[in-house]
Amino acid sequence: MNSWFMWFILFWVFVLITFMSIGGFFMFRKFMKVLPKADGKSKLDWQNHYVETSRHLWTDESKALLDVLVDPVPSPFRDIARHSIAARIAQLALESNATSITREHCIEGYILATPKRDYNSLTSYLDKKQIDYSAYRHLLN
Repeated sequence: MNSWFMWFILFWVFVLITFMSIGGFFMFRKFMKVLPKADGKSKLDWQNHYVETSRHLWTDESKALLDVLVDPVPSPFRDIARHSIAARIAQLALESNATSITREHCIEGYILATPKRDYNSLTSYLDKKQIDYSAYRHLLN
């Protein structure tokens, strides 16, 4: 009986340490995003700036495409992914002085906002949805 209780306690110690480590990792990543860079703004500050500045450039078509592009992201992370991808798309549109956000801005911004480790799933998803990304294949290298 005593041995069983010891194993029970050790199991829960392991589970709690594992969960706290995973949570700590994500909290540290978030902390690194809010640290100011050399220009005084953090990565999140810039994302918010691009999203707010470009609100008038988004069309119904570009918003719908953004929703399609973030669909494979698991639902707990989808809002965060939508915001960071929208910020990258908005940055591209603002830098090119576009009058509206186009399908091309969305595809290029989606590719640039996606980490390199996820390029395989990105290309398979774009192929599955029959979205032509051939003009941006050089960004995947």
